[in-house]
Amino acid sequence: MRLEMFDPAPIGVVLTQGPEHRLAYTNTVYRNTFGDRPLGRPIRRTFPDLEQSGYFDIFDRVFATGKAEVLTAVPIDLSFPDSADTGTRYFTFSISHATISDGRQGVLGVIVEVTDQVTVAKRIRVLSEERRRAMLRYRSLVRAGSEMVWVTDPAGRIIEPSPGWQRVTGQSWEEFRGDGWIDAVHPDERAAVLETWGRALKEGRPLFAQTYRLRLAEGGYRHFAVNAAPVRDEDTVIEWVGTCRDIEQEWQNTRREELLARATAVTADTARLDEMLAALTGVIVPDIADSCTMYLLPQALHRTPGTALTAERVAAVTREGRPGPPPHHAEHLGPGSPLARAADRRRPVHAVFPPGSPPPDLAPPGTEPWLAHDANSVVLLPVVVDGTTAALVVASVNGDRPPLGQPEISLLQTLLERAHTPLSNALEYQRTRQVALALQRSLLTDPPDVPGLDIAVRYRPSTSAAEVGGDWYDSFVLRDGATVLTIGDVAGHDLPAAVTMSQLRNMLRGLALDRQEPTGEILRRLDVSVQTLYQECTATCVLARVERPAPGRFQLHYSVAGHPPPLLVEPDGTARFLTGGRSPMLGLAPYPDYGSALEPLPPGSTLLLYTDGLVERREEDLTAGLERLRHHASAAARRPLEAFCDDLLDGLSEVGNDDDVAMVAVRPPASPADDRDRRDDGAHEDHGGPDR
Repeated sequence: MRLEMFDPAPIGVVLTQGPEHRLAYTNTVYRNTFGDRPLGRPIRRTFPDLEQSGYFDIFDRVFATGKAEVLTAVPIDLSFPDSADTGTRYFTFSISHATISDGRQGVLGVIVEVTDQVTVAKRIRVLSEERRRAMLRYRSLVRAGSEMVWVTDPAGRIIEPSPGWQRVTGQSWEEFRGDGWIDAVHPDERAAVLETWGRALKEGRPLFAQTYRLRLAEGGYRHFAVNAAPVRDEDTVIEWVGTCRDIEQEWQNTRREELLARATAVTADTARLDEMLAALTGVIVPDIADSCTMYLLPQALHRTPGTALTAERVAAVTREGRPGPPPHHAEHLGPGSPLARAADRRRPVHAVFPPGSPPPDLAPPGTEPWLAHDANSVVLLPVVVDGTTAALVVASVNGDRPPLGQPEISLLQTLLERAHTPLSNALEYQRTRQVALALQRSLLTDPPDVPGLDIAVRYRPSTSAAEVGGDWYDSFVLRDGATVLTIGDVAGHDLPAAVTMSQLRNMLRGLALDRQEPTGEILRRLDVSVQTLYQECTATCVLARVERPAPGRFQLHYSVAGHPPPLLVEPDGTARFLTGGRSPMLGLAPYPDYGSALEPLPPGSTLLLYTDGLVERREEDLTAGLERLRHHASAAARRPLEAFCDDLLDGLSEVGNDDDVAMVAVRPPASPADDRDRRDDGAHEDHGGPDR
């Protein structure tokens, strides 16, 4: 055997001779791998660092038996001269019997390093095992949770069965596969789901996330959080993997808090009970119900339980696309009606029924339909404030929407409870307003019947929630035959203002009856009394005496304390404000001094006293309001006195009025010609009853 032939071989070659296996030859690859070891020495002494591998035992067996042996991927731990690293490397050994050219016997070893192949294979096995374990863990987590797992192709079509999906939705594999899954999505949300899913597929987003309702196998719908991600091979999406997680309770909790927050926000700055109920109606529809009606109970403060009930509808909202409620009218309900029962028992009345088939006792016989034709449930909920049923809520659901149940009733009750403080304030305001209006109306009496003199009065309370109480008028006849006219306004718009107004009115009556003094002197004495008895009070006032100095002649003595000026309208429509006798308002000057003025009242003219609610408007100069009044009064100059007052009240109240209005109008007799013309102008008028 010529050993030189192995020198260029790309594998390691070693030759030993004799039973001691003395090293006879190593080629270049072998020396580079295991080091340049001296020849002629036994390999056990030459390679003591290989003893642990069992490598030399093979040499003994092959030499003794002559049978070749192979060791595959044997790990060797030693320092290798061709590498700075120390550690394990892998080799495959082929050991066979050899005869040298001189006839001596030996062993030939061929060595191939397979470290790279072993490392790669081992890495593949490790990764495969890790992936297998990860999949097992993921499946275990999915099974332990409530998620459904699904897989689609790049176009978004389902390509694998999902036991979780079938269990939750009841869809079979044939129903589920491809695009069949969309049939389980709520009809109201399908279009939006398909649009966002299609956009995610087209754009290849790293994550698709959306919440929508899925139909359950047992019926009804629940909210699920849907998440999906693309599986990529480099830049190509090969499939999508997604999950669906039931979040119905989370969604309900979030919705609950959002609705309660909205209810708090819309009622925060509202004082009137009817406005507050109307605002709450807009929160209830469509999130809780398809239709909601609010009834205010005007007799709530005085009604005895078990008696007939009048319910005034103050708000009604239906879901978009649904028919609106029937025309509004007050509901007069007998003691046994559902609404009356809810009010008396202070407990909800709840009914669930087939669509369009409500129980017959839910509405009194002969009433207009008050539920939608396909309603499936209704709740009649009393609004109890401080022990009083102040209002009633009627909420209903229609069609195939899940009927109202205890969760919705509880949410409605909580929503109203959250609004308890503003509702209580509103009810207290209603009580106060009723008392103030009753007190005010009791003092605003009909004018006296004075021969030869027409007198008309009007009072209209504020349309605003916070306005009541301060305006007054009065008229009476003195012993000397003069007719006293007063009009005034106490600062403030509440019950205390109404009480103070009544006291000032009565005090002024007493002062005017006490002495026959100029009007300015009477106002001075009134101001002294006000500053003594009501130190925090301010008020405006006009005090006037209509006198008859000669038959057929009338004149006006008057004083104005900080009040809008009287208006005098001539029969021909000429109108001007009387600017004499002006002084500061009551309660301001430490030493009050009030002047008086005298003005003739031409035959057929009209004198108008009024409060500032008739002329003042927010964000408008007072002169504009006065000019508007003068223009309207001039146009109505030839109208009968009652119609004259109605025209002013109706015409001027339409222009942003939000304050009380009081008016006193006086008209002396016209000349015979003017009187005949005036009767002809009003012959065909039908004025109806005045708003006294």
